[in-house]
Amino acid sequence: MTDCFTALPLVIEPADLQERLDAAQLILVDLTSAARYAEGHLPGARFVDPKRTQWAQPPAPGLLPAREQLEQLFGELGHNPDAVYVVYDDEGGGWAGRFIWLLDVIGHGRYHYLNGGLHAWLEAGLPLSTAVPPSAGGPLPLILHDEPTATLDYLNSRLGAPDLVVWDARSPAEYRGEKVLAAKAGHVPGAINFEWTAGMDKGRALRIRDDIAEHLQSLGITADKEIITHCHTHHRSGFTYLVAKALGYRRVKGYAGSWSEWGNHPDTPVEL
Repeated sequence: MTDCFTALPLVIEPADLQERLDAAQLILVDLTSAARYAEGHLPGARFVDPKRTQWAQPPAPGLLPAREQLEQLFGELGHNPDAVYVVYDDEGGGWAGRFIWLLDVIGHGRYHYLNGGLHAWLEAGLPLSTAVPPSAGGPLPLILHDEPTATLDYLNSRLGAPDLVVWDARSPAEYRGEKVLAAKAGHVPGAINFEWTAGMDKGRALRIRDDIAEHLQSLGITADKEIITHCHTHHRSGFTYLVAKALGYRRVKGYAGSWSEWGNHPDTPVEL
């Protein structure tokens, strides 16, 4: 099957998508909210409630959903080996990036992120639809891969390694321990804080900043390192995972347990 998306980078613009909306292999995924989707969404988009991308159980709600839940979700979307996913949200890429992480987990690398998401589409004056595509099918078998995910034990075993960067996508107040959302305050030892929203251009419909590569380089978040990114539930760090992938970083993992797991575990080290 001819793939009209092949020449495109991971991050695409509204015009790139508009001219490919009728592509047979396209699965367009909306990760806004049920209310926003009902008001109007990109033509042909299938809504995925962001909650379905998470385990959603304490103490670490950001962990991967059960295999059966993922098999149901991707069955409804019509997942197949030839599919090309384009994902978007209305918050600058957090949920969309987490969905891209899910695609990596199921071993499917054919995907793109709509830069700026719904905001960029609307800014371009492109049409919306209220038509709801039917479910594409029932559950289908999936093979889940460990490589895209850092577990608590893996992260703990890598602390202090010269080729590791822990990218903390939380707010500076959380990082410094001033805002406490778990049993412990602070951050993973050695972690570098760069809040997810700081990577978005608010003047360009929440697109990824044009100078993001240079800014990350200045912080020491570099392509020669293994990058493990997290927030509190691996939602905000969906964006930072996406950015690292888009920049071509080859060793990127999402810490799905994130601070809700690390900060509530009795034996994990923390810094303030």
